[in-house]
Amino acid sequence: MSDWDERYAQEGWAFGTDPNDFLKAEHHWIPQGKVLCLGEGEGRNAVFLASRGYRVTALDASAVGMEKARRLARSRGLVLETVVSPVETYEMGVGEWRGIVSIFFHLPPEVRQDVHARAVRALAPGGVFLLEAYTPRQLEFGTGGPPHADRLMTLEGLKEELEGLHFVIGREVLREIHEGRMHHGVGAVVQVVAIKP
Repeated sequence: MSDWDERYAQEGWAFGTDPNDFLKAEHHWIPQGKVLCLGEGEGRNAVFLASRGYRVTALDASAVGMEKARRLARSRGLVLETVVSPVETYEMGVGEWRGIVSIFFHLPPEVRQDVHARAVRALAPGGVFLLEAYTPRQLEFGTGGPPHADRLMTLEGLKEELEGLHFVIGREVLREIHEGRMHHGVGAVVQVVAIKP
């Protein structure tokens, strides 16, 4: 069983059942249609988007997490497609999605760069990439996220990795984050909403 399977197998919800604050505030940028949620864990963000009328595919390598996502969707009378797969091998397609969402999905840099390049290709024209992640400054706070600086993200780095998208929101901020037992307290984050022309 992977570390994430073990985390998600625990009682309750690692990151809670409410959506991420940034996604909740800014999802309106995403046109209606198909949305892909990367590293979706236990499904809180995918279920929120499904409740707003999007056709959502939740992707995660953890079968335990995706089972909880299906359970959460069912409890709210919603339909959610779940895919258990490492993001490295998942075929996103070309021009396929109206939105791709990445919330606190921290990957090794070479994997992340490939995933972000493929995400740009996978967005339909007018499609939106929405991301919130921890920045290297988060290591000062220790309130969530990986302890590896190279997995944390900067706005400058994301502008390179998401080349070809138009950034309508791009900022690094400090904010209070309260998401389940895994994220609690002040966090240093980067927030992005970027549109494919």
